[in-house]
Amino acid sequence: MSKKELIVTRSYKKVYRDGDRIVKVFTPEHGKANVFNEALCQARVEESGFEIPKVLEVTQMDGGWAIAVEYVEGKTMEQIMQEDPAHLEQHMEEFVDVQLAMHAKKAPRLTSQKDKFARKINSLKDVLDATARYELCTRLDSMPNHTKLCHGDFNPSNVIVSPDGKKWVVDWAHATQGNASGDTAITYLEFALKDKKMADLYLDLFCRKSDTAKQYVQKWMPIAAAAQLTKGVPEEREFLLHWADIIDFQ
Repeated sequence: MSKKELIVTRSYKKVYRDGDRIVKVFTPEHGKANVFNEALCQARVEESGFEIPKVLEVTQMDGGWAIAVEYVEGKTMEQIMQEDPAHLEQHMEEFVDVQLAMHAKKAPRLTSQKDKFARKINSLKDVLDATARYELCTRLDSMPNHTKLCHGDFNPSNVIVSPDGKKWVVDWAHATQGNASGDTAITYLEFALKDKKMADLYLDLFCRKSDTAKQYVQKWMPIAAAAQLTKGVPEEREFLLHWADIIDFQ
């Protein structure tokens, strides 16, 4: 690791390139179990047959636990969309195609999406009152049970396009098996936090290509917004609280 190159710094991790590997080094506060769980999620996605950069090892480094995965050369779809806005719709269509290919796979040993959503909703006692949490959990329970491979944080910064045009999805820490429209609701909200027009373009393309009613995805929006509130990002709080209000989205 003598020539490692720092790529990204977050509050709980630093990401380095080390030759043909990417190494994520987590702070001690992130917890050993969380690091091993991320590596396990990625390994279980590998089993689905959806080709992704492979986990190489879990080790200790710089006073914390670290995960090493295969390095993929290329640009993120976020960079490509920003650099070529004239062809945004084409790039967004390709982005949706990657998500649909992912949703076509199954990873039966991943955590249930519904269970994960429920845990997150019920952890929001300081943010949502008991009535709001009950309404959200009731809606969640009523939604159809599916077992599709879901990323949980699918956005253009997590798709790398290699020089040969192949697209690689990275950062599988939030992967679950569940409902594609629940996964889509998270992606929509991540777009909408930055650009409502891009969010609407994404949703239009997803619904057309997957033959999904837009109203059905919208029923997942309050659930997804509540789950995103658990990240505790102050500047997102008001936006997500609005979307988490079921009364507004009946």
